Amino acid sequence: MLLKKIITSYLDSQNYFIVGLLFACVSFITAQQDAQYTQYMYNTVSINPGYAGARGHMSIAALHRSQWVGIDGAPTTQTLNIHAPVGRKGIGLGLSVVNDKIGPTSETNLDLDISYTIKLSAENKLSFGIKGSANLLDIRFSELNQFTSDQTLEQDIDNRLSPNVGAGIYYHSDRYYVGLSIPRFLETSHFQERSLSVASEQMNIYLITGYVWDLDRNWKFKPSLLGKVTQGAPLQADISANFMYAEKFIFGGAYRWDAAFSALVGFNVAHNFLIGVAYDKEITELGNAVFNDGSFEVIFRYDFISERDHMRSPRFF
Repeated sequence: MLLKKIITSYLDSQNYFIVGLLFACVSFITAQQDAQYTQYMYNTVSINPGYAGARGHMSIAALHRSQWVGIDGAPTTQTLNIHAPVGRKGIGLGLSVVNDKIGPTSETNLDLDISYTIKLSAENKLSFGIKGSANLLDIRFSELNQFTSDQTLEQDIDNRLSPNVGAGIYYHSDRYYVGLSIPRFLETSHFQERSLSVASEQMNIYLITGYVWDLDRNWKFKPSLLGKVTQGAPLQADISANFMYAEKFIFGGAYRWDAAFSALVGFNVAHNFLIGVAYDKEITELGNAVFNDGSFEVIFRYDFISERDHMRSPRFF
């Protein structure tokens, strides 16, 4: 597999243990495809275009994730998205930029989301969304430590463009939500040579759901779930439970099935400005390595709320 050649050449020749562990995780790396988030509940528009405009006002979020800190060439992700309702006809628009880097490879996704919302009752809404995206792929073969001559690793790939399209539905009220989405339908290979491929897209199917309970005057509790199905990969399930105190402080934990435990902390600096931090501790063989300090994630979200929105308290999702 060409991806194994890239990883092997990128890492220092003395780090055989690292190489071995990464080989064991190759199926995970190739199957992950879309960027992975622990704080997906605050970054929903990245995986479901039906969420565009669902907050009822313009919202902008920026996220940074460093995965497997301490491992040379480990994945890092930066996300910036903005979305808002347009007019009063149920239309929502969103724009996202996602930069994902692992070793000598980097991908940038530019996404445009369009949603249409139907008001089913005074409380419940159903949104349909479509996502158009453009993927730019860079592979810097020139950075590799090549120990043998290989023609497939001789020429860099610069800004290889691949278009794609996705869709999603999102059913929600102020208390709960459930969504189903496929952000990218097309299963394309960004690079192919002699029947070997790298960065081949796989269709990812996402299910998200959550509910907010008022425990008393000051406490809210929200369990949530993200499930992801990818062909050729195990089912991924992220289960989280968060508490909010006095509309300000958010804390909780999460479990990624057979992969990691996570701790999440958030703070509403104001009723329209959220700061969130998450830490993941791997429970796989990779997580037990002394050079892996876990994964860190930070998110900033700002809502452009006007007085006519009459927002009584911060939305918990």
